[in-house]
Amino acid sequence: MNEIKEWIRVRFAPSPTGQLHIGGARTALFNWLFARHHRGKFILRIEDTDVERSSEHFVRSLIKDLRWLGLDWDEGPDVGGDYGPYFQSQRGDIYKYYALKLLKEGKAYFCYCTPEELEEEKRRMQREGKPPKYSGRCRNLTPRQRRMFESEGREPTIRFKVPEKGITSVKDLIRGEVCFENRLLGDFILLKSNGMPTFNFANVIDDSLMGINYVIRGDDHLSNTPRQILLYQALNFKVPKYAHLPMILGSDGTKLSKRHGATSISYYREKGYLPWALVNYLALLGWSTPDSQQLFEREELIQKFSLERVGKSSAIFDPKKLEWMNGEYIRRSKPERLVELLLPYLERAGLIGRRIDPSTREKITRVVELEQDRLKVLSEFVDLADFFFKRNFTYDSQAVTKILKRQYVPSLLGEMRKRIERMSSFDAESLEKMARSLSEELSLSTSKVFHPLRVALTGKMKGPGLFELAEVLGKEETLRRIDRTLKKLKTEYV
Repeated sequence: MNEIKEWIRVRFAPSPTGQLHIGGARTALFNWLFARHHRGKFILRIEDTDVERSSEHFVRSLIKDLRWLGLDWDEGPDVGGDYGPYFQSQRGDIYKYYALKLLKEGKAYFCYCTPEELEEEKRRMQREGKPPKYSGRCRNLTPRQRRMFESEGREPTIRFKVPEKGITSVKDLIRGEVCFENRLLGDFILLKSNGMPTFNFANVIDDSLMGINYVIRGDDHLSNTPRQILLYQALNFKVPKYAHLPMILGSDGTKLSKRHGATSISYYREKGYLPWALVNYLALLGWSTPDSQQLFEREELIQKFSLERVGKSSAIFDPKKLEWMNGEYIRRSKPERLVELLLPYLERAGLIGRRIDPSTREKITRVVELEQDRLKVLSEFVDLADFFFKRNFTYDSQAVTKILKRQYVPSLLGEMRKRIERMSSFDAESLEKMARSLSEELSLSTSKVFHPLRVALTGKMKGPGLFELAEVLGKEETLRRIDRTLKKLKTEYV
């Protein structure tokens, strides 16, 4: 692509008929990166003309997810701008004006065909092996025929007159030139019988009036592009530059869907993925740097992004790689920041209250420092670290059978309790020194000494550093947990 000298204006225009999904978020991200790279404008427009399926709930959800990802917009809902309204449902008069303009210029016409007639026509063409398109039966109606249809109570749509000959060329910035024969497109609807605009018509009107000069979207929209270009030409609007992004596929090579796992951004937010980790991963779905760099800082990604590096091939969504990347970003995060992100998970699990005192916050910070390297997603923290916050945790049955029920364990724990009680300095280093000394005195391997203590303190066979976690628990709580374990060995695990 040649050096861009014009003032960049791009947009993301979702329909609020469901949750923001991986594909939509990737499209929003590429538009945002392109705008930020060229110091242009990123516009958010809500395409809510599907009255039956659109909802305010999904509008709020879309905005929440985009803001969580850090994809801020320069114009749109909650921000405003000079080209509003930014909800298509509020732009009805604008669409009507341009539809009537095309009617007056003989570039569009009223169509009185019923849905049943159109469906029958479609089935007939399919039986005949022809591509299903509108036949143009209402294209040249006489005034008398129109009056007859109207007397029957038929509510007309407005259709665009597609040229019957010629080729419409799409000069795509990613795919190169793609050509479409006009005769195969068919006359398409601009305004439905209820006055609502169709996607193609509203898209063209809004993009033109909002000054959008680059349209970056998924390649599932490529078939819409020739129709939109014809509309731009008919309205004497400047045609934007198009870039159609490769499709995102599941691991089996089919279009990404729920059968491949969760696809909504809200799922990843609630599961405990860091927003920038998800952004970083989405950026690599169809785009790469020459050296195949994997991890980026925010400004670095903006600086390096370009459409030239977007490939034509479909991208494969790999949940395992996303999880790995999230773990990398968790390990790079400051514990204090992670504490803030983890508090809601701990509260929902009932491990802490809504208000926490400074000592509890300090304890959580120390626990985070111990568990940080083991976390892949934030929601795992509750299961990994619940024993720090539960006084009466449940012992893992396998840990009881394999470790606690060994004959030597009660006397070992009893001796460890005595030595811990006598310790004047209770820290990880002193604890480890004591345990290793006991191991030598009793001629037991360190694992036979360490493992029973771990199970006694946590109920688990695996976890963070044994002596570090004991230090976080404190001397009093460590002794209490050993006493609890010894009691269970006498009364329950006999």
